[in-house]
Amino acid sequence: MANKTPEEMVALYMEAEAEILEGKTITFMGRQIGHENLKEIRAGRQEWERRIRTRTNGGSLFSLASFTQ
Repeated sequence: MANKTPEEMVALYMEAEAEILEGKTITFMGRQIGHENLKEIRAGRQEWERRIRTRTNGGSLFSLASFTQ
C-alpha cells in the first residue's frame, strides 16, 4: 500500500466497504476483514477523506466565510 495518494486510499477503502456490505470476507492491507470490521473500514475511509479536505482547504479543517450586510 506504499506510495498511494489519498484519493487512491479512499477508493481502496470504498471498495473494501462495498465488498463487506455484500457479505464477503476480504484481505485488506494484509488482514482478513469481514462484517465485524465494517466500523474500522469506515473510520479509515473517513480519515483519508479528512486528509483530502484538509489539503484542499489549505491545511484547515474549516473554510473561511465572510458575512457582510
